[in-house]
Amino acid sequence: MNTESNAMPEAVDLQTVAPAAMTRTRPFYWCLRRELWENRSIYIAPLAAAALFLFGYLISVMVLRHMHGTWSLNPKHHRDLLTIPYELAGAMIMGTAFIVGVIYSLDALYGERRDRSILFWKSLPVSDLTTVLSKVVVPLLILPLFSFVLTIATQVIMLLLSSAGVLGTGLSVAALWKASPFFHFSSMLFYHIVTVHGLWYAPLYGWLLLVSAWAPRAPFIWAFLPPFVIVGVEKIAFNTSYFRNLLMYRLTGPEVNAVDGSTIMDVMASLTPLRFLSTPGLWTGLALAAVFLAAAVRLRRYRGPI
Repeated sequence: MNTESNAMPEAVDLQTVAPAAMTRTRPFYWCLRRELWENRSIYIAPLAAAALFLFGYLISVMVLRHMHGTWSLNPKHHRDLLTIPYELAGAMIMGTAFIVGVIYSLDALYGERRDRSILFWKSLPVSDLTTVLSKVVVPLLILPLFSFVLTIATQVIMLLLSSAGVLGTGLSVAALWKASPFFHFSSMLFYHIVTVHGLWYAPLYGWLLLVSAWAPRAPFIWAFLPPFVIVGVEKIAFNTSYFRNLLMYRLTGPEVNAVDGSTIMDVMASLTPLRFLSTPGLWTGLALAAVFLAAAVRLRRYRGPI
């Protein structure tokens, strides 16, 4: 009897420890699922861009096959048929994901104040910090990773379409796959997404979330009008363009050694990890992003519905 009575509290303790550990991450998990459920443009818009690009690429494959009859892998055809389309596919999908991230960030905190759903979400046992972090993860992590997977899938389909296009032309499909930059481009693309879209753009999304949490009306105007005003006032008053250059530096990414005729993959490869991590603008931007997010958390705590 004593053995059984002593074993019961231990079993109860084991059952209560596991849920306690799970509840630490469960609110964040469900907040993130809520964002993905309520904002389906996060994956619909990049999918539409990929489908549109594949349609255009299919037409180009058919036209080139009709015009040339037989394909060759000379340097000109290698660039026109393989390198450029792969780069354009990645640029189009990532550009679409970036635009979606900007629009999402501007509406993330403003939308729940506009439709007054913030009253319901604040009644739940979820902290403002957890809510804001679940929202910033979408443009910094979810969208870049989804665009990367979608780009890889798109390029695989492009390679299959190219393989089907060379059938019957006398060109080896194996030679086409060997000449394709798909595998090298995949690693460069993932590195670019982690460095630029995941870390370099952090202050941009932090600023947009801050404006979304504060703006009484029209968050788009409040987000983009002040920088334009500062650029104009600086140019008129001092005839300088330091702030404009700072914005362009943040939007275009870290400086790289690009030469004439270099491809997007060459530009990505020139941004080595050591060079990227030693860039002062990276750490300054991350610190600024932390300040913006902290302000957004505080504003969400005290701002009411519109």
